[in-house]
Amino acid sequence: MQAASLEIAGLTAGYGPTRILEEVSFSVPAGGRMAVLGRNGMGKTTLFATLAGQTNFHGGSALLGGVELTGLDGSARALAGLGYVPQHRAIFKSLTVEENLLVGIKGRPAQAIEEAYALFPRLKERRNNAGGKLSGGEQQMLTTARTILGQPSVLLLDEPLEGLAPVICDELMAAFTSLAATKAMTILLVEQRIKAALSFAEIVLIMERGRVAWQGTPEELEAQPEVVDRLLGVGH
Repeated sequence: MQAASLEIAGLTAGYGPTRILEEVSFSVPAGGRMAVLGRNGMGKTTLFATLAGQTNFHGGSALLGGVELTGLDGSARALAGLGYVPQHRAIFKSLTVEENLLVGIKGRPAQAIEEAYALFPRLKERRNNAGGKLSGGEQQMLTTARTILGQPSVLLLDEPLEGLAPVICDELMAAFTSLAATKAMTILLVEQRIKAALSFAEIVLIMERGRVAWQGTPEELEAQPEVVDRLLGVGH
């Protein structure tokens, strides 16, 4: 599957009658890289969950390569090309690393798992280990690799570095950068580590109380330290 564009217009959603997202609009070209930033509780995770079909939709449009997602359930969105790696590490703890990866190949030849091992060599070293015996960083690699093996055209990564040691964060970001360089998929990254996110992204979106508060390039954001202070609550 090739990378696809993502076009969001007036997206409004939440949980039950409560609206968390209000009129969210942005676009990412096929093969592009976007970082979604914002303080905790500003709607970043809800945005990704909404794109994955896990919230209550109230209005707007979400086009993945021209295909409208809002009327599709989660499995249909995956078939349309959406890959979602949530904050919690969704692995099968009783299965080995290799068995977890085989779940993700979706009918591809079994040798396709070598793609995951090339991206994350640690997983190859632990291919016979049970998922539950892996470190948090290794579980994150496994969750991400399994999703990537499904060859999504748009990949959503929700805080993949949360709670991980710096060396593991570096390995993950290197893998994401390598993957992005192939232009094989469009990647959206929610991340609290601003420096890592800006180094990765071509486009930056900052959310504030469920709305888009700022959009631009990493260079434009770096040139506006007052925006960083006001919307992200950290110094430049």
